[in-house]
Amino acid sequence: MRTIVPGEPDKEDRLQPLTLNLAILERLPRTHRSLLMAKAPAHAFASTLKTFKTASGKSGKYWSLKELAKQYPSVERLPVSIRIVLESVLRNCDGQKVSAKHVEELAHWAPNAERTDEIPFVVTRVVLQDFTGVPLLADLAAMRSVAAKLNKSPKTIEPLVPVDLVVDHSVMVDYYGTPKALDLNMKLEFQRNNERYQFMKWGMQAFDTFGVVPPGFGIVHQVNLEYFARGVYKSPADKSDTPVYYPDSLVGTDSHTTMINGVGVVGWGVGGIEAEAAMLGQPVYMLTPDVVGFELTGKLREGVTATDLVLYVTSILRAEKVVGKFVEFFGPGAASIAVPDRATIGNMAPEYGATMGFFPVDEMTVAYFEGTGRTKEEVERFAAYYKAQGLFGMPAPGDIDYTKVVKLDLGTVSPSLAGPKRPQDRINLGDLSTKFAELYSKPNDANGFNQPADKLKQRYALTREGQSGDTEVPPPPPGSPRPVIEMVANRSTKAAAHTSATAPSAPKGDVTIGNGDVLIAAITSCTNTSNPSVMLAAGILAKKAVEAGLKVQPHIKTSLAPGSRIVTEYLEKAGLLPYLEKLGFYLAGYGCTTCIGNAGDLTPEINEAITKNDLIGAAVLSGNRNFEARIHPNLKANFLASPPLVVAFAIAGNVMTDLMTQPVGKGKGGKDVYLGDIWPTPKEIDDNLRFAMNAKSFRANYEKVKSDPGKFWTSIKGTTGQVYDWPTSTYIAEPPFFEGFQMQPHASDAGIQGARVMALFGDSITTDHISPAGSIKESSPAGIWLKAHGVPKADFNSYGSRRGNHDVMVRGTFANVRIKNLMIPPDANGTQEEGGVTLFQPGGEKMFIYDAAMKYMAAGTPTIVFGGEEYGTGSSRDWAAKGTQLLGIKAVVARSFERIHRANLVGMGVLPLQFRGADSWQTLGLTGEEKIDVVIGGELKPQMDVKLVVHRADGSHQEVTVRLRIDTPIEVDYYKHGGILPFVLRQLLAA
Repeated sequence: MRTIVPGEPDKEDRLQPLTLNLAILERLPRTHRSLLMAKAPAHAFASTLKTFKTASGKSGKYWSLKELAKQYPSVERLPVSIRIVLESVLRNCDGQKVSAKHVEELAHWAPNAERTDEIPFVVTRVVLQDFTGVPLLADLAAMRSVAAKLNKSPKTIEPLVPVDLVVDHSVMVDYYGTPKALDLNMKLEFQRNNERYQFMKWGMQAFDTFGVVPPGFGIVHQVNLEYFARGVYKSPADKSDTPVYYPDSLVGTDSHTTMINGVGVVGWGVGGIEAEAAMLGQPVYMLTPDVVGFELTGKLREGVTATDLVLYVTSILRAEKVVGKFVEFFGPGAASIAVPDRATIGNMAPEYGATMGFFPVDEMTVAYFEGTGRTKEEVERFAAYYKAQGLFGMPAPGDIDYTKVVKLDLGTVSPSLAGPKRPQDRINLGDLSTKFAELYSKPNDANGFNQPADKLKQRYALTREGQSGDTEVPPPPPGSPRPVIEMVANRSTKAAAHTSATAPSAPKGDVTIGNGDVLIAAITSCTNTSNPSVMLAAGILAKKAVEAGLKVQPHIKTSLAPGSRIVTEYLEKAGLLPYLEKLGFYLAGYGCTTCIGNAGDLTPEINEAITKNDLIGAAVLSGNRNFEARIHPNLKANFLASPPLVVAFAIAGNVMTDLMTQPVGKGKGGKDVYLGDIWPTPKEIDDNLRFAMNAKSFRANYEKVKSDPGKFWTSIKGTTGQVYDWPTSTYIAEPPFFEGFQMQPHASDAGIQGARVMALFGDSITTDHISPAGSIKESSPAGIWLKAHGVPKADFNSYGSRRGNHDVMVRGTFANVRIKNLMIPPDANGTQEEGGVTLFQPGGEKMFIYDAAMKYMAAGTPTIVFGGEEYGTGSSRDWAAKGTQLLGIKAVVARSFERIHRANLVGMGVLPLQFRGADSWQTLGLTGEEKIDVVIGGELKPQMDVKLVVHRADGSHQEVTVRLRIDTPIEVDYYKHGGILPFVLRQLLAA
């Protein structure tokens, strides 16, 4: 097992990445190694290798960008993020995977040039979370199985850079509103995920460079900020007195890996498919990006939080269409923002669509590293390196040439939320009440709920008998405080009357719910729980609210899921945790809970009332994702908000309470209490920030990864050996991606003939819609399969937890309960049917997409999916592409693609095709009855034009030109090999 333990003598070597060349050399016999080193060509830019000194006088070498600028003067005005990538290209220039031409091309980066140059970016390390990490580990295990079958050494398959997995996505909020919630939820987590954790433990002993941070420590991105990142690194093979140092860089299998951009680290999220290639020695290939400069000026006003700022930034940049671009923040406003606030903004890069949201290194970054437990030597080296490179300090306006500059005066930011279905849809706090009322009756295609206006304020009593026959709810965990009537007593609430400002109170002792009711209020997610200012603000607001006599209605599911144990520690030291608990915000777990879809279920009574009366219930969460059906399948309105606003709306109970003008609730003596009465002042927050940055606390906490990983984790026993034995399991199964593997790829025609249309989708189809995510419905293909394999509904767990089993995942692909296949005609009211269904052709029989896919594949018929703008936004990346491939879908044709999903489709051998100009499947008049040809003339080339031929049922046909979104030469190779994994496996086995 690899662990990071600050202060241990071997810590530095443990963390340093192996560059591809050194790693391969170290595994060769000494005679071969000497021969290769003797024949190795001189570095094309050897003169740029220079020496720097730390404040203590220690020396190190580095590949100098200032020296390179003597040859290429434009380097001095490159964006900081581009220069850090350039350093990697320069350092790894071996004349093979990285050539002198690559260095020259990137050094000549121009702000508005056509993007045709390909960058081979060698990353320092790889970070995983468990939902994406388990299938990645399964793929590595399958590669070892292939190696063994071909009589090759299984150790040929070994990560060549350090890989760290944080188990943070498996805990669910089954228990809440009780001091025992954390312990009970963790017990359930280990019961549900025992097979997965056994598999992880096998991986820890099988792979030398694979380590795990066990459950209960925190969210991967906060652990990455507080623990993994060390600023600068050296290779463990470099034993010289003046070793070569270089910047931290990484890719991670969670889209919010970009949180690390807040400390000046270049890194972003990729699918597990790309991460596997990176850890097995492949550079991360990408086109040179545009870099949008985001100039920040002014200061935030009193009462405005970092969350409000990030919702502004998200809305602005999504409108600027920064998909696939770098965003780099600069200016005096950026310099004034604390590092946790920067990390919050960087975290949301997937929501605004950028590859990164990058902040350069400056004094605040150094102070953050000191405060979070890095050693004096590490911090000194970090600062000295960046100063030597000329990369230290926040750029001022005019210092750098950007593709475009966007500006924001921080003084114009106001309290906000985002929703109800997308994170970029920002709403001023004072407008939420009226906005919800408007959306209630607007049609679905206008982001509304298509409900009759006269139903808006109707309320319904909850039944005491439990669920109705047509409502699917798993049985409550034993002993959980589930029934509403019991919960009234559990929270010492004498009356459960709903006190929303928009509706009359229910009779005393009864509970009613209505549209806009807050049914889940969760302080959750890496975005905000890493930020002490907003977490302390939530605690201070809770304290003031309790002292004023305010309460949260007991039927509201409240939870606190911090990103790190450190958060709990400083809330306790500040004396604020008890007040959060009095409002129901008991610690429920350390992990990505509600935001990833692990909110757990609502009570049977609430589920029944929602489904029976078609209610639009609400969740308010401090997360970054609120896509349809993500938070809970029965809650259609989900709003992102700062942690203090989550607490405020939990008290108010309904999103139609205008917190800017109406009382939050009634306090002692029936007195109206307003938000301004309980909102924290800047001084109150500042006075408590001293509890949040304690280097000793950070070091002590993370030392326990090795010394005290927890009794549950210690009790897990994994199998041993270099090749996994694949025991029968509904969680882990040998993936089918290498079936029939041969060292030479099968020759295949890139064109497609006679394909049927599997689905016609609109805009903003997310990977949550495509990839299996959240709970598993009993009547779904995946639920039917699990029941057939002896798994009761109560043990279904989530799709995320079962990502290691392709049989479950392929059945859940395109099975989201909110996805709308526009092949299905709307009903008489214009409402589009939801769910993963299609019309099988010929004949038009309606069935699950999975069932149709199996019939098409049995008949040898290829299929195609059509989409609109922003196809593939969101998370759950790898299985969105893997599931598409396993369903036999050969191409996806869309108006535009989100960056990661497009790359992952190529990585799985699926053609991404993009409409040109105003063309769309709507302008073609497609209904789903057509047959489609994709005609590729000549040799396959990046971004070439290809023909789409539509054959209609009446015998007519139509041609339209589309753009092939295989963007780079290496992606052409991936596609020809049937995907990136077979390509990399052939390379490793051939070596």
